[in-house]
Amino acid sequence: MLSPTRLVMLVFFLQPIAFGSWLPRIPEVQAALGLGPAALALALLGLPCGTLITLPFAGPLVGRIGARTAIIAGFILYSLAVGLPVLAPDPILLFVALMLAGSAISFVELGLNVQADLVEKASGKLIMNTAHGCWSLGIMAGSLIGSGFAAIDLAPAIAVPLVAFLVLPLALLTGYALPKLSDAPHSGEEKRSAWSLPSPALVGICLFVFGITMTEGAMADWSAIFLRDALDAEGGFVGLGYSVFAFMVAAGRFGGDTLKRRLGGVATARLCGALAVVGGIVLYLAPSVEVALLGFGIIGVGVSVGFPLAVTAAAGLGDRAASANVAVLSFVALTGFLIGPPLIGFIAEHSGIRFGIACVIPVLLISLFLSGRLAPRATTARADPQAEVPGVL
Repeated sequence: MLSPTRLVMLVFFLQPIAFGSWLPRIPEVQAALGLGPAALALALLGLPCGTLITLPFAGPLVGRIGARTAIIAGFILYSLAVGLPVLAPDPILLFVALMLAGSAISFVELGLNVQADLVEKASGKLIMNTAHGCWSLGIMAGSLIGSGFAAIDLAPAIAVPLVAFLVLPLALLTGYALPKLSDAPHSGEEKRSAWSLPSPALVGICLFVFGITMTEGAMADWSAIFLRDALDAEGGFVGLGYSVFAFMVAAGRFGGDTLKRRLGGVATARLCGALAVVGGIVLYLAPSVEVALLGFGIIGVGVSVGFPLAVTAAAGLGDRAASANVAVLSFVALTGFLIGPPLIGFIAEHSGIRFGIACVIPVLLISLFLSGRLAPRATTARADPQAEVPGVL
């Protein structure tokens, strides 16, 4: 029997596998539907639309039904929805399919993050970065599976639903094994309504994470097209950029909890943020596939701990239920992840994919500037006897 911390890590690993298998097939779907960069960008807007519709209601709902139930129900919906985009016969239905997928993804990932925070507090162990490292391994595994299916010419319409179908039973078994934990207010602590406006502290954390997840989205949706169009990569090499990126994100996250204990959350965020900016510059200037892969790897390490650190900081604010604050954070994070790629598509349509993907550099600089927003709050430490000591997020 796995411990609660191991169960959280396993379910984080399983969740993105099917979505990861879709990413290397985007160029094939683009070609099959005859879409240019701008048209593909419009279709990709379906994902953030699904997120925008879902997350305002998901926070209160997850707070009511519990993170464990949200994970179980969300996995079923997600596994059905994630295979729809590869079945779309035209750009409009591709948009609708991506909207449904974005809605399901946002719901299940909110449940995952709240569950990880609750298990972290209950166990007294720092696991948030490691859990997200498992997520990165999952999306890397999915990306490699997708690239493998592409190499053997298995049609996307078969490959992506097949992966989702195979992962679902194990995901449900893991979900049922998770402990039931309550996101109740601390004793004697007044919390604002889940429907109230976010605090200034939460807004700062959200702005920090927007640049991080926008970069992650850019790597997910445009890395294959960047390697194909800017550097003439072919075959299995087209999907290799995201695999390298995802591997280095995972590596950074697995070391993130240790680094956080030694340096503190803010210093960790600043160090990694600086690496992300350097990686973006390397990628923009890359003259070859090999140098581009180096750039993808540096960016991966740089953005690796940003979102996990932000989840811990938002959940620990203590002004209202963790699920409400994490829902707002997830709303902004997923919006960055999903809106950034279409924005890059519009820029690439007029200025080329190399300049388009370089647009992550200024947003990463903004995130680096806002790293101090992740500092732990004194009020949270007093309210929660299990809160982490100052300097360790």
